[in-house]
Amino acid sequence: MTKENIFTMDTSGIKFGNGCTEEVGYEAKRFGIGKALIITDKKIEKLSLFQTVKDSLGRYGVDFSIYNNVVTEPTDTSFKNASSFASDGDYDGFIAVGGGSVMDTTKAANLYSTYPADFLDYVNAPIGKGIPIPGPLKPLICVPTTAGTGSETTGGAIFDLEEMHAKTGLSDRYLRPTVGIIDPENTKTMPKMVAACSGFDVLSHGIESFTAKPFNQREYSEDPKLRPAYQGSNPISDIWATSTIKMVAENIVESTLNNNETSREKMMLAASAAGVGFGNAGVHLPHGMSYAVSGNVKEFTLDGYPEGKPLVPHGLSVIINAPAVFRFTSTTNPERHLEAAKLLGVDISGESSEKAGNLISNKLIEFIKKLGMPNGLSGLGYNESDIDNLVEGTLPQHRVTKLSPIDVGKKELRMLFEESFELW
Repeated sequence: MTKENIFTMDTSGIKFGNGCTEEVGYEAKRFGIGKALIITDKKIEKLSLFQTVKDSLGRYGVDFSIYNNVVTEPTDTSFKNASSFASDGDYDGFIAVGGGSVMDTTKAANLYSTYPADFLDYVNAPIGKGIPIPGPLKPLICVPTTAGTGSETTGGAIFDLEEMHAKTGLSDRYLRPTVGIIDPENTKTMPKMVAACSGFDVLSHGIESFTAKPFNQREYSEDPKLRPAYQGSNPISDIWATSTIKMVAENIVESTLNNNETSREKMMLAASAAGVGFGNAGVHLPHGMSYAVSGNVKEFTLDGYPEGKPLVPHGLSVIINAPAVFRFTSTTNPERHLEAAKLLGVDISGESSEKAGNLISNKLIEFIKKLGMPNGLSGLGYNESDIDNLVEGTLPQHRVTKLSPIDVGKKELRMLFEESFELW
């Protein structure tokens, strides 16, 4: 097999700083948007930040309509509903105001209203056909209200495929937003558990992209159009990943428990930095396993999230498996994992690289305890009889699992899920 020797670095524009939401209208005008579709959810629509967006668009003469039916942890059905709404209007640009669910839904609406197709045509293979997007989409401005997914800088959009009880997604460079408006003031009202889960997503983005299979160990992409957005760890993504890990480790507790303004700013910056890094390098097993954990939820709920519907927040479903995963992958590159442990704040003086996996694992569990997260999969309501379903839900997630530095199958995934049932 001929190995890859090329990697690319793509990202969205970034505008960062307190109060920059007021410049949404300027950005819309700059990108030629005359009639925008704002996509959000019913909670965000009631906040003052949403009025700021509308006022800014009004000042610059940008007409808009509002779609507010985004659901937390979106599904194929909710993606289709938003896409149908977008297709019925003559919009020349999109504005997403909300967290990862809102931004991912807006990406889907932009795609399917611009290039209509059977829903599974663009969905990642082998679940969908994985057909590349034919060309550029309409301008998309993202205004994140959580510090987590980094979706404002990535070409991915994740959803629950209801018939599979597992997450999958869309992934293409053309899905990247045109610009992200990253305003730390927009996270002031984020509930503590939402802040914790979002922060854990950021943290795992950093560690996973840093420890992913290197880009030059993938098969060569003879057609540049088929080179995946998630290419494997590479020297430029490493810069963003290492910065992310350190920033989150230093700020996640203070920003979550005390809503410290400086720490919230750092977490917002880290989320976007992580998006640049993993948006090109990719993530691997913690995310691949998380999709089955979220998709097979039974009765679990968490404060701060919508009531009346069982839900395992994405960041929680990721971090719950991460300690077992990094113990497992550390053997592939102990020195790199030891560096990750150091970035997490672990004192590695006198520690051998062979202990790197345990050092990362122990530090992650320390954070999980401090922020009041459940103790492993058992705390989410799973038991041993659920493992087969969790494994089966993970196996098709090739977009991310193939970036594991160790090849995995049913045996390895079963072991990792078993080790994730109780963390302490």
